[in-house]
Amino acid sequence: MANLLWLQGGACSGNTMSFLNAEEPTAVDLVTDFGVNMLWHPSLGLELGNELQTMLWECLLGKKPLDILVFEGTVINGPNGTGEWNRFADRPMKDWLSDLAHVANFVVAVGDCACWGGIPSMAPNPSESIGLQYLRKEEGGFLGKDFRSKSGLPVINIPGCPAHPDWITQILVAISTGRIGDIVLDDLHRPQTFFTTFTQTGCTRNIHFAYKASTTEFAQRKGCLFYDIGCRGPMTHSSCNRILWNRVSSKTRAGVPCLGCTEPEFPFYDLKPGTVFKTQTVLGVPKDLPTGVNKKDYAVLTMAAKDSMPPWAEEDFFTV
Repeated sequence: MANLLWLQGGACSGNTMSFLNAEEPTAVDLVTDFGVNMLWHPSLGLELGNELQTMLWECLLGKKPLDILVFEGTVINGPNGTGEWNRFADRPMKDWLSDLAHVANFVVAVGDCACWGGIPSMAPNPSESIGLQYLRKEEGGFLGKDFRSKSGLPVINIPGCPAHPDWITQILVAISTGRIGDIVLDDLHRPQTFFTTFTQTGCTRNIHFAYKASTTEFAQRKGCLFYDIGCRGPMTHSSCNRILWNRVSSKTRAGVPCLGCTEPEFPFYDLKPGTVFKTQTVLGVPKDLPTGVNKKDYAVLTMAAKDSMPPWAEEDFFTV
């Protein structure tokens, strides 16, 4: 059995809701089929008060092995570095986190807030929020860039706002079954199996993207979302169109642009007015281009694509 402790900092509980909706495997499967012993979870734990404190101290003192520490939400350091704005079990949560991270075999950050600081870390950041090992794209975070858990790994980042439920449970299965060695982390400590390809990979609108057939409205079944309404699918590392949400769909398949929520810069442009759901351009060229494409080549390619676009590229070919 692998003992798992799930703690929550400055969070909306979105990743908990996502986790509880996992399908392959489900949260129940983790316990019944994959040897996970859920020591405590904010929505599932039965222990309260003194019982909870006793369990936490048993983990710290080595009386109860802590195999997996999962953290959801930002690490709140306010006010003035004390962490008193987020108290848990008679201590600032950041103190529990610091101590428990150093006795855990594996530390997993779930969701943008835990990975990079997310929306709460935007300026002016009154809560002094920070991610476990990053603040946006700057390595370090709360635990420091040199932190390694007892297994020798850095914090395993599973970003997203929220993270896909199956990303969470599949990584927990890999750890609990001793197969985490098969998982390669990228330079941002994300599992490559989920974050090597782009959100655009598998997008049903790729043909519209190729011919620059755009849409300016949400929930349309035709047209690319990149050129006008701010889709970041070509620049965002995720498997959202390979491992569908609820096994059914994704944002882009539903006609809603990807906001790039698995990247450390999210939210982009700090949610300034006019930057959400609107492609930012300079002289008609998007400020942010698909990875590996320069502005000169983009201009040539899009002109050629538009000129050669066949009539059917603007048709609704998703018939019912």
